[in-house]
Amino acid sequence: MIIPVILAGGSGTRLWPLSRQLYPKQFLNLSGGNTLFQETVLRLKNMGLPEPPIVVCNEEHRFIVAEQLQLINVSANTILLEPAVRNTAPALAVSAIKAVKDGNDPVLLALPSDHFIGDLKSFKQAIQEGAEFAAQNHLVTFGVVPVAPETGYGYIRKGQPLTSKANMPAVWQIDRFVEKPDLALAEEYLASGKYLWNSGIFMFKASKLIEEMQTFAPAIMDACKAAVEKGRNDLDFYRLDIESFAACPGDSIDYAIMEKTSCGVIIALESDWNDLGSWEALWQVGEKDVNNNVLYGDISLQDVTNSFVHASSRLVTAIGLDNHVIVETKDAVFISPRDRVQQIKAVVENLSKDNRSEVITHKTVYRPWGSYTNVEESDCFQVKRITVKPKAKLSLQKHYHRAEHWVVVKGTALVTKGEERFILKEDQSTYISIGTVHRLENPGKIPLELIEIQSGRYLQEDDIERMDDIYGRTEKNKGRTPL
Repeated sequence: MIIPVILAGGSGTRLWPLSRQLYPKQFLNLSGGNTLFQETVLRLKNMGLPEPPIVVCNEEHRFIVAEQLQLINVSANTILLEPAVRNTAPALAVSAIKAVKDGNDPVLLALPSDHFIGDLKSFKQAIQEGAEFAAQNHLVTFGVVPVAPETGYGYIRKGQPLTSKANMPAVWQIDRFVEKPDLALAEEYLASGKYLWNSGIFMFKASKLIEEMQTFAPAIMDACKAAVEKGRNDLDFYRLDIESFAACPGDSIDYAIMEKTSCGVIIALESDWNDLGSWEALWQVGEKDVNNNVLYGDISLQDVTNSFVHASSRLVTAIGLDNHVIVETKDAVFISPRDRVQQIKAVVENLSKDNRSEVITHKTVYRPWGSYTNVEESDCFQVKRITVKPKAKLSLQKHYHRAEHWVVVKGTALVTKGEERFILKEDQSTYISIGTVHRLENPGKIPLELIEIQSGRYLQEDDIERMDDIYGRTEKNKGRTPL
């Protein structure tokens, strides 16, 4: 039995401004189809892996994961919620512990949620080969056969060759992992034929990973065991114990286990693979026009070549550019030569130091019941456009410092205001005074859209107390889950 483990906890800062802390790149639709997370799930399903996946994600992204799975009609084995970022070793440890809890010992196929894999036939063959070696208590990783001297990837040096089946990918012992090289060293690696790109994809029996973790990373293992044992089910999720997981050392599976174990093997992956870790990577895999540009959105160009242009909310125009990246969102624009896009991490770091909200969230914020978009804001008022999905409802709540005026522009609203419950239809409105207990619901079959005008001297999202919530958010808000 193979159970996929999808690691969906990344922050995706290198794809800012599209990728934000509360809505990172794996959950974005970057090409007009499914999101990267959905593509990963569907890829495994289409390969004939019948077992539902274990998904490991940040607690803040739990409803995004659940909704995106629902949209593609896939149920998860479990959705493990990490209360803190601790890298891939703890994420895989809790997955293995959870997988064997019911007496099973499956082979886990662990992979990031945001990669592009073009050649599914080669990928499927590599996974089949990996499953056999994992069943023999090997810890398997997959090395992409390099096609260029890439400086943005880590590499793995091949060790002694191992026997593999005819017409199946080649297999080696792992000699060593190496960091991202400079160009000269990358060219040397490519010419030698002894190195593969580190894909970050792994396979192992759950029990074998637990055994190796206990040997080489006992502090991580002990903390993860406690986090699972003291955790609890919450709706469709499994909440790891906050205190135990917070005490867990952070480390990657490469450093914690794969560089130390004597059981590691690497399987060649000859596929059109890309980790989609930068705007340059998206240009590489994107469909090019006659001028070798990759374009998304409302765009008009003159004399622009070899560039990536992404327009989210308005017309973007450019003249006389070559090898550039332009990315536009409702609240930010990023422009860079293609060969310097990796420096965006420094841009995001500087914005974080300045406490800029653009690092954390978009103008449109997604919630389990729908979404809201900040239209206008000032010191004493805010205007939001709120969309509520059919049959969804917000929490029963009140505010101590702001009043709200709701105007329905589409659909039907069921409003709770104090002791009253009443229907609002299009072009009707109501006023919620400070301190009044209230709730907004959509009883209809189409999305409810309304304009909310907030007024008051304090308009931050931590001014909310929930009395009831179908999504389990009844604690006093700390500014992370508004509305």
